[in-house]
Amino acid sequence: MVRIIPMASSIRPSIGCFSASPRFPVSPNLSRTFSYSHVPQSQLFGTINAHKLLRRSVNCLGVAESGNAAQASTATTQDDLLQWVKNDNRRMLHVVYRVGDLDRTIKFYTECLGMKLLRKRDIPEEKYTNAFLGYGPEDSHFVIELTYNYGVDKYDIGAGFGHFGIAVDDVGKIVELIKAKGGKVTREPGPVKGGKTVIAFIEDPDGYKFELLERGATPEPLCQVMLRVGDLDRSIKFYEKAFGMELLRTRDNPEYKYKIAMMGYGPEDKTAVLELTYNYGVTEYDKGNAYAQIAIGTDDVYKTAEAVKLFGGKITREPGPLPGISTKITACLDPDGWKSVFVDNIDFLKELE
Repeated sequence: MVRIIPMASSIRPSIGCFSASPRFPVSPNLSRTFSYSHVPQSQLFGTINAHKLLRRSVNCLGVAESGNAAQASTATTQDDLLQWVKNDNRRMLHVVYRVGDLDRTIKFYTECLGMKLLRKRDIPEEKYTNAFLGYGPEDSHFVIELTYNYGVDKYDIGAGFGHFGIAVDDVGKIVELIKAKGGKVTREPGPVKGGKTVIAFIEDPDGYKFELLERGATPEPLCQVMLRVGDLDRSIKFYEKAFGMELLRTRDNPEYKYKIAMMGYGPEDKTAVLELTYNYGVTEYDKGNAYAQIAIGTDDVYKTAEAVKLFGGKITREPGPLPGISTKITACLDPDGWKSVFVDNIDFLKELE
C-alpha cells in the first residue's frame, strides 16, 4: 500500500484548476504550448597637444569607470536575483502528460497505484479533457494532470523521459496487485543496483514507466520525476540558480555508465524531487510528444522569468495573465529543452476556490 502522512496545506499552491499547457495538438506529431524570449604620438604642437592628450586620458578614464560601474551593477543585479530565487516560495505542483484513453488510465492509477481522482475537466471547444490524480489535495501535494486530446489514442514517449517515482510500503504487494490487474512489470522487486532500497518498475497502459520505491510513510508518495540530460553539471547549475532548487545528492555509477543528481525544494522523503540522469557520452535525446511539463509555484512570475533568462534558460511564454482569467504564468525551457511552467501562487489559490 501507499501510506501517507497528512500534509498541512501549503501556501505554495498546487496548480491544477487550469492546465499549464491546456491545449495539446490533435495530431500526435505536433506539440503546442499554451492557450493560457590611440593616443596621438606627435609632440610637435606643444601645449595644445598636451591639453588634447589630457582631455583624452580623462575621457578614457571616465569610460573605464563607467564600464566598471556597469559590471558592478550587473553583478549586484545577479546576486540580488539569485538571492530572491532562493527565497521565493516554490514547490513542485504537478506534472502534465498526454494519454490515449483517459478512463483506462484513471482506472489503472486508482485501482493499481492507489491514487485518487481529484477532479476532471472537459473543454469541448478545445477538444481535450483533463483529469487530476494524486495522493492528496492539490494545494499541498504534487499531483498528475492527464490530458486526453479528442481522437488521439497514441503518443511517442521518446527516449528523454525516464519515469515517475512512487513511494510504497511494500513493493512486492503492489507488484502482485498490478500483475493481477493485467499490468506490465518491467523489473521485479529487488534491491537497487549498488544499494539496499527495494524497487520495481512497472508500465501504465500508455507505456509511462513508474519506479516503485519501498519506504515508510511519507507525506508525498508521488515523489520523483526522472528526466535525462546531456550535461549534468550544466543542468545542476541551471536548476540551482534559475529554479532555486537544492542539489540533494549525486550518485555516479561508472559500472553502468550513468550519473544522477537529485534536486528539489526539500528532502526526498518529504517532497517531490527532480531526478536528472546523465548517461555517459549521450548529449541529446528524442523527447517525443507525450510528456509535457512540470509546473512550479512562485510569488512573482516576472522575476522568475528574469532569472530564467539570466541563468541560461529560454522563455517560451512571457510572464503575464492567461487570456480570459487573471492567473499569471510564465513558461520556459531548460538547457536540454525540458519545459516548465511557473504559476503565481496567490492567483492559483484563487483558481482553486
